Amino acid sequence: MLFSGWDSLLRTLVVGILAYVTLVVFLRVSGKRTLSKLNAFDLIVTVALGSTLATVLLAKDVALAEGVLAFALLIGLQFAVTWSSVRARWVRRLATGEPMMLLYDGNFLPTALRQARVTEDEIRAAVRSAGVNSLHKVRAVVLETDGSFSVVRPGENGGGSSLVGVERPQELLKTADR
Repeated sequence: MLFSGWDSLLRTLVVGILAYVTLVVFLRVSGKRTLSKLNAFDLIVTVALGSTLATVLLAKDVALAEGVLAFALLIGLQFAVTWSSVRARWVRRLATGEPMMLLYDGNFLPTALRQARVTEDEIRAAVRSAGVNSLHKVRAVVLETDGSFSVVRPGENGGGSSLVGVERPQELLKTADR
């Protein structure tokens, strides 16, 4: 159990070096976005690449060529989805979702909180992390597509341009119509 022979160690060494070099080359060619953790989709690709590397290294029944093909397939699919998401809004929404407003002008948006499965305490923690001591000093708190919170303070000119494209819950739309 502790040692199965020099052949398996040599295979792990050679395949490990070759798989690592191949993965690094593929990642450099595919661009910085391949390993970004901008959203759940990108995170899944990153984890899948790591899992594939581990499988190629440790599973004797998986050839290096199969691992290289798996790397190319994952990176190619990720490239295709990100390329498409830049060009088609429906692909972007499918792959990454939309940011969601959870607090507006110091007031919690209960429907949005329930839909996002976020508590008021989590919003308060995000506001504190942003160095703000009062919810009423916050223009909005947005749940971003990567799961992080953005705390938006009121601007001097009140334009709110950073909130363009953020999903506004129905309760906020109703109060804006009044």
